[in-house]
Amino acid sequence: MWPPLEACVFLLSLFAPGVLYTMNNIPALQEPLPILGMGMVVLGSVLLLLLLTVRHKKSVDPLFYVFAEFSFTCMVGLTNALEQDGFISGFMGFYLKMGEPHLSTAYAVMMCYWEGLVHFVLFLTMIHRIFKGKSYRSLGLLWAGSSIAHQIVFIPGVVIGKYGSNIRPAFWRNAPFLLVPFWAASLLFSRPREMPIITADKVAVEQKRNLLSRPVDLLLSLALLGAMAFSIFRGFVVLDCPLDACFTYIYQYEPYLKDPVGFPRVMMLVYLFYALPLLAVFIYGLRTPGCSWMLDWTIFFAGAMAQTQWCHIGASLHSRTPFTYRVPADKWWPVITLNVLFAAAPALLALRCYANPAYFMKSVPKGQSNNEKKKN
Repeated sequence: MWPPLEACVFLLSLFAPGVLYTMNNIPALQEPLPILGMGMVVLGSVLLLLLLTVRHKKSVDPLFYVFAEFSFTCMVGLTNALEQDGFISGFMGFYLKMGEPHLSTAYAVMMCYWEGLVHFVLFLTMIHRIFKGKSYRSLGLLWAGSSIAHQIVFIPGVVIGKYGSNIRPAFWRNAPFLLVPFWAASLLFSRPREMPIITADKVAVEQKRNLLSRPVDLLLSLALLGAMAFSIFRGFVVLDCPLDACFTYIYQYEPYLKDPVGFPRVMMLVYLFYALPLLAVFIYGLRTPGCSWMLDWTIFFAGAMAQTQWCHIGASLHSRTPFTYRVPADKWWPVITLNVLFAAAPALLALRCYANPAYFMKSVPKGQSNNEKKKN
């Protein structure tokens, strides 16, 4: 009898620290090009083992291989985070020296914790659901949003930050980790949405209610407006706006925004140019019935915001961030509260859409349910 696939992936991922420890003690593998080459060999070997593991299966969801391969790299990330925080040693020294020195930054450490804990649990859960024949689309969109946001901040941050002049060949291993989540997201968005059975009468009643008669949606709209204002303000701050309010904020509240590592600056620009339009579109979706795309994009966006804000908040307080760039002790509560609320608004919106989707459904003939319309 074959063991559960998620158990196989879990056990395979546990080999990652051993591989790192071995490489850390073989001098011949501690040069830039051998590090990149060995990394490709290891990932290729993991993929081969996965193919052998599922060879008895008639058909396998292609995203299984993505989730399983990325599970292995999650353990690499978690190993790095634990070593940088002093819990273990002897695993990552060679890689930080000749591979990716930027992984020693506070932002990268928080990013690695997110990968090693949140992404790893998501991967194992989705693999379990794949082989149980259950839908994992919503979890997949949550991961895709988180992973894409991670890469579009991380890669440009390395290039434009203080580590941009010290990029080694191993850095380019991040290219597939940028491209594959986009491909995975396109697959997930194209698959049928999981919908509860709701009658046309209930849909019609929900969609006749205006925003003022829906207090939860009204509060969410106000929260999204606040998030928009915060995105604009911090975007201006990192663009060196000369207003006194921007000067005061960056020096007295969030000095981490001017950390030369580059990650906070890129993140604020991503918020300004990408998150801001999405927040505006979501407010439109809360005011206009039948916007079924809200059910997917709010989950995707919640994953992105949770990941980026986890890294941003954690890095702004972490001991690996120079003291002058950390949030001042007397400003912790206002700064952390604003940042937590900034991440909470999209999460609460996604939860609202998932829990009660009637307002966002396309109208169906009276007396039918949304599922019956799909069958016709």
